[in-house]
Amino acid sequence: MELKTASALRRLRLVSVPEAVSFLVLLLCSVLKRTTDFNAVPVMGAVHGGLFVLYVIFWADAWKRAGWSLGTAAWFFLMSVLPTGGFFADRRLRRSQGDAAIAARARREGVVNARLDA
Repeated sequence: MELKTASALRRLRLVSVPEAVSFLVLLLCSVLKRTTDFNAVPVMGAVHGGLFVLYVIFWADAWKRAGWSLGTAAWFFLMSVLPTGGFFADRRLRRSQGDAAIAARARREGVVNARLDA
């Protein structure tokens, strides 16, 4: 995996969990606004909106650099609009980063063609 591609995926991964947490906190603030005198919706709305914009920017960059199919890109975008979707996006990105690291190490050690030689 190219360094710029890995960086794009890492940025998307780093913003996915905070975006998901901010979405859940915003939902909680919305409930509290309706049931109590506590109103943190304007603040949490701004925080979540900023994180959502970052997620979409990093998602578009990762889509371009990683060469995702339309289905994969749509899945990651869908995860940004679901309240807990960022956690699932983080898990999938972490798994793909691990797979890429294993593949890179195997290439460095010359293990890639070992199965073909046997």
